[in-house]
Amino acid sequence: MTSRYAGLTRAELATLVPELLLVGQLIDRSGMAWCISAWGREEMARVAVEEWAGSSPVYTRRMQRALRYEGIDVVTIFKGLQLDIGAPPQFMDFRYDVQDRWHGRFHLDHCGALMDVEPMGESYVRSMCHDIEDPTFDATAVATNPRARVRPVHRPPRSADDLAADRRPHCEWTVVIDDAHPEVAPLEPYYVIVRTRAAQLELDPIDPTDEGASDYSGPLLSDLDFGAFSHSALVRIADEVCLQMHLLNLSFRLAVDKRAGDGEQAHEIATKQLVGVAGIAAERISRALGTDDPLRILELHPVLNPAAYVDADVDASRLTVRPSAAHDDGGWLALCGPGRLAALQAIVRAVDPHLDVEVDGVDDAWTATVVRRAEPAPEAAEVAVTRFSTGAAFEFAPRRSLPITPV
Repeated sequence: MTSRYAGLTRAELATLVPELLLVGQLIDRSGMAWCISAWGREEMARVAVEEWAGSSPVYTRRMQRALRYEGIDVVTIFKGLQLDIGAPPQFMDFRYDVQDRWHGRFHLDHCGALMDVEPMGESYVRSMCHDIEDPTFDATAVATNPRARVRPVHRPPRSADDLAADRRPHCEWTVVIDDAHPEVAPLEPYYVIVRTRAAQLELDPIDPTDEGASDYSGPLLSDLDFGAFSHSALVRIADEVCLQMHLLNLSFRLAVDKRAGDGEQAHEIATKQLVGVAGIAAERISRALGTDDPLRILELHPVLNPAAYVDADVDASRLTVRPSAAHDDGGWLALCGPGRLAALQAIVRAVDPHLDVEVDGVDDAWTATVVRRAEPAPEAAEVAVTRFSTGAAFEFAPRRSLPITPV
């Protein structure tokens, strides 16, 4: 099935891809607030570990295959981080240093996630920078080499003096691959997520004859210049990044379902997570591409992409959704449809608060029509919670893309 991103120009795709990577990071800014409310900070941290550890090894390998940089070394790990919703460019400003194939370091000149949690207090910083990062960095690295170890040189909480001076880098880590290291096995959620339809989805290969880079098989770059990729490669990257979001959400839902007192609580938390990130994603897509067409934004929204996963059509008057793999997995799309309007409303109201949707059909086959109301709707509480993240208003800046060579 033709990608819905194929109709964008190469320049538009180069603008959109980092936006999608940042939206993927905001899934947690939306979802974890409701986990804290339901179960407290410590259990929220466990949800986050299971969520990322279940999904990141799956989608990391997918991107390696798509862009032909599969390997077992530090460079492969670092390339994967540059195309990971867990490390969106600039917002999570990873700087890389490679000593040789088996030894490297990275530090974060800016950590947007830290900026989000520091105001919440030191206990939340420790939960993110210690309890969550330790197992999830290793879980991401295991996708490349099970003998890789990611270990901190320094990391927050920052001292009062560091905070006052905003000292950087915010953290620094080593990556070492050694045959003497015992192999790390994926955590239990991985074995569920790897069997989902999303994990096994086949997408169209990149056209190697298209103008621009068709892969990332060359040297590691300090910052990816998305404009250097071909149109075909950018379409595939955009689809893969959306699939990363679906996989992360499926892993989040797995962790939430395990803890929820009943199906109603799990459904409520999953819906709130979706509504929050859906609204901010629509707002950022609208601003990045300079469009206020709500149906166009629906067509490009991660909830409805990639097209091979979500069977839907958008024309000048309505959105039509049909049964697809996304319904089979029971993820985001299962939270939209007749009687489940909140996420769709958040998307169209990101353009204009006067807009609304009317939906007809059944659970997995329905049409949505955008309508205009006389009175503007207030911003959904779930969107307001997600807007707490500095990522909601984050602006990307031009960067030079330079090769990184071992020193």
